[in-house]
Amino acid sequence: MQVTNTLSEGLKREFSVILPAPELEARLSSELTVMKDKVRINGFRPGKVPMQHLRRVYGRSVMADVVQKMVNETNQKIITDHSIKLALEPKIVFPENEAEVEAALSGKSGLEYKVSLEILPNFEVKSFSDLKVSRLVANVDDSSVDETLERLASQNKVFTARKEGAKSKNGDRITIDFVGMIDEVPFEGGAGTDVPVEIGSNSFIPGFEEQLIGVVQGETLIVKATFPENYSAQHLAGKEASFNVTVKGVEAPGETKINDEFATSLGMESLDKLKEAIRSNIAREYEAVARRKTKRVLLDQLDIAYDFELPPSLIEQEFNNIWQQVENDMQRAGKTFADENTTEEAAREEYLTIAKRRVRLGLLLAEIGEKAAVQVSDEELSQGLMERARQFPGQEKMVWDFYRNNPQALAEIRAPLFEDKVVDHILASAVVTDQTVSKEELLREDDESAPSDTQAKSKPKAKSKAKAPSGE
Repeated sequence: MQVTNTLSEGLKREFSVILPAPELEARLSSELTVMKDKVRINGFRPGKVPMQHLRRVYGRSVMADVVQKMVNETNQKIITDHSIKLALEPKIVFPENEAEVEAALSGKSGLEYKVSLEILPNFEVKSFSDLKVSRLVANVDDSSVDETLERLASQNKVFTARKEGAKSKNGDRITIDFVGMIDEVPFEGGAGTDVPVEIGSNSFIPGFEEQLIGVVQGETLIVKATFPENYSAQHLAGKEASFNVTVKGVEAPGETKINDEFATSLGMESLDKLKEAIRSNIAREYEAVARRKTKRVLLDQLDIAYDFELPPSLIEQEFNNIWQQVENDMQRAGKTFADENTTEEAAREEYLTIAKRRVRLGLLLAEIGEKAAVQVSDEELSQGLMERARQFPGQEKMVWDFYRNNPQALAEIRAPLFEDKVVDHILASAVVTDQTVSKEELLREDDESAPSDTQAKSKPKAKSKAKAPSGE
């Protein structure tokens, strides 16, 4: 084979490759010789098939395999000889003239084609000691523990039936059957049987629960309510609906005393032990939030500190992934760019900036991880896979098998684990200062318009959490 470098510009490389006819013929003859002792053709004893007949029957298909093998070998030779780190797989461009390709497959001539490559940029990793990062720290106060206790008590309160004929009050649990209609036509998902409604929980669409105050068991009534403009089901958003409701039960909430008995009902030894567990859980949540924000600050600094050429194909790939999700999110929400006070052109520019940022940080973290020999162990990978499987209750085994049998999908589990370990490696050398803040400041949401996490996906716009009476 003959390889000639025809382009070396920025991160782009092109090579012209010639596979001479004698080399193709030699490879073809070798493959056919091996095949001769294995192939079974009617009219010939095993191993006695004439080579010319074998060539007539299988020559073209075997030559196609030979060409593919030589192309792969050539690609590897180019990569090795030029010490290339690929951004994406090589692009092979065969002659547009089909007659040239056919002549090569027929063994009548050699084959000339082009290989286009995009390589990863070379850049120097700077010292991490110049990085200064503030790590937010929030103490778990007694009020946070008490709030959690109150919430647990509310979630576990016992309801008892009110006396026959007693009217419902705010806080009661009502069991209802209902049929919802828009313009006197029932709509999908608008009917339910034995549906519990806790008045005042704000679990259902605005105005629905309030109209159940003062009802009695056995009563029928019509409840009118309007779906929010940003309701997740676009065909219902902003529309007024009427619900034919039948009250099947009215229950009053009982008082839940927060004591040792309550703690025991939750599987804890005592109230003190329950408080300790709550405090530990809150502390872990605070640490997770603090770590996420610390990581974001670090990545922000790295993004500013490094500026190197990026492979256009990686930018395009990342942008397309982001843009596809943006379009899907907007389509599901029934939104337009005008609804978001922007234009498609401006949105594309914004998300292109995000794509470049992610590519830059991804390449940087990969280089740092490689130089530091950062590895994700099989145990860490299995743990990450288990956490992913737990997100799909009842389907854990199916999820586990899917990832285990799909290397590309498993890489999606490995990538954020690797990234976190690289971040830890950087922080170990950076100047990290703890900054004590209130829980409100710690938990305050940051602007998500330009997420810096290289694994983060484009985030959908917030949607209403209000439910239809069916709980959908």
